Amino acid sequence: MAKLTSTDGVTGAVKDTVKDTVGGLGEYLREQRRQAQLSLRQLAEESDVSNPYLSQIERGLRRPSAEVLQQIAKALRISAESLYVRAGILDVDRSGPRMVEDAIALDPRLTERQKSTLLDIYRSFVGADVATGDELALELSEQTENTNVQEDTAP
Repeated sequence: MAKLTSTDGVTGAVKDTVKDTVGGLGEYLREQRRQAQLSLRQLAEESDVSNPYLSQIERGLRRPSAEVLQQIAKALRISAESLYVRAGILDVDRSGPRMVEDAIALDPRLTERQKSTLLDIYRSFVGADVATGDELALELSEQTENTNVQEDTAP
C-alpha cells in the first residue's frame, strides 16, 4: 500500500478545486447561452470556437484559455471578466464593476441601443479606472503565460 504524504492531499485538494471551478464555469456558460437563446451550434459559429470544444467546456471537461473565454463572452454579449472570475483566472474584487455591465447587457427588456446608451452613461460615471475587456484579456494572457497552470487552448 502506498503511503499518502501531505503533498498528495494538497495536490488532490487543488485538483478538486479546479474541477469544481471548471464545472461551475460550464454550468454558468450553459445558463448564459440559454438566456441568450442560442443553441450550442449557434454559439460555436458566433464565437469561432468548435462545437465539440464548447460542449466539453459546458460539461466541465475542459478549462478554456482566457482568449477562448473572451471569444465566448463576446458572442454571448457578456463581460469576459465575469467568465474569468468563474474560471478562477481573475479575483472577484477586480471584476466587481462589471456586474452592472453584465446586468444591463442581459436585460431582455432593453433594446441594443438602450443597452449601449446605459453602458456609456455607467462608464462615464465610474471613470477610467474600469479596464476594458481587451486590456484585461491582455493582462490575463500575460499572467497565465507566467504561471505553471496548464490550460486547454484548442478552439
